[in-house]
Amino acid sequence: MPTVVIGSARDIVEHCAVPRFLFVDFPLGNPCGRPWDAAMQRRIVTQGLGMLETATASGTTVECTEHWGDDAWRDRYMAVTDENRAELALKGEQLRKDRAIRERRPD
Repeated sequence: MPTVVIGSARDIVEHCAVPRFLFVDFPLGNPCGRPWDAAMQRRIVTQGLGMLETATASGTTVECTEHWGDDAWRDRYMAVTDENRAELALKGEQLRKDRAIRERRPD
C-alpha cells in the first residue's frame, strides 16, 4: 500500500526509513498547517498526495513548500519563562493527577 508520512520530526521519520516523507518545518503537532487554516492544510495534504506520483525512489523526502508565517515560533516553542512557569507547573500537576486516576481504573 503506497504511503506518505507528513511530519515535522525529520531526523526521527527519516531514521524509520518511511517510503515517502513530506517534511513540514512547523511546530510539532501541526504537520498539516496552522489550526483553522483550511486552505493551508489543503495545500499541504495535496502536496503530500502528489508524492504518490512523483516520488520514484524509496526513502524520498520532500520539503513542504508551505511556511508557518514567521519563524519566531522556534524561539517560543516549549520555552519556559518567568511569565509562564507557574501556569506550566499547574498544567503538569493536573496531567500527573489525570494519569494517576487513569492508572487506578480497571480495564
